[in-house]
Amino acid sequence: MQIGFKKLLVATPEIAQEMNVWSNDREIVHFMRPSFSKEELEADVPVTVEKLDERLERGHVIYLIYADEQLVGEINYVVNPPQLMNTEPGSAWIGISIGVASARGKGIGAQAMQHLENEIRAAGLARIELGVFEYNERAIKLYKKMGYQEIGRVEEFTYWDGKMWTDIRMEKRLK
Repeated sequence: MQIGFKKLLVATPEIAQEMNVWSNDREIVHFMRPSFSKEELEADVPVTVEKLDERLERGHVIYLIYADEQLVGEINYVVNPPQLMNTEPGSAWIGISIGVASARGKGIGAQAMQHLENEIRAAGLARIELGVFEYNERAIKLYKKMGYQEIGRVEEFTYWDGKMWTDIRMEKRLK
């Protein structure tokens, strides 16, 4: 499988349409965004060109993940956003989504994280922070393997499977 990354500079209807499919996939949406109720979890949150453009305008750096030339996910970072637990200047908050089911469990997440770390390092940033829901055991295992350490928890952060769950905050210092 050939894996590639492309920085999103201009949002297109085709990209938004692809991302919209996995952003509202009931099988994975609980891994991708926090929800505060069953209704919010089950609500569609459309991805549009305008919403992608807003993210870019707010400083998000977005890379599209391709497997054999098919768009399968995205990785992104933003510098010094308000959700950081450790507000140390020069910190990148990251996100990753492998949206296409056939692309999961094939090592793409690890490759994507390595690519994102390299881009953040090249941007002159020294620290990465992320949040991961406590039930996302596969992601937690990956982050620990890549050197991320837990720095705190936000209790009752997201709704899934009939109850509220904790968001685990992790960080990694880049050399």
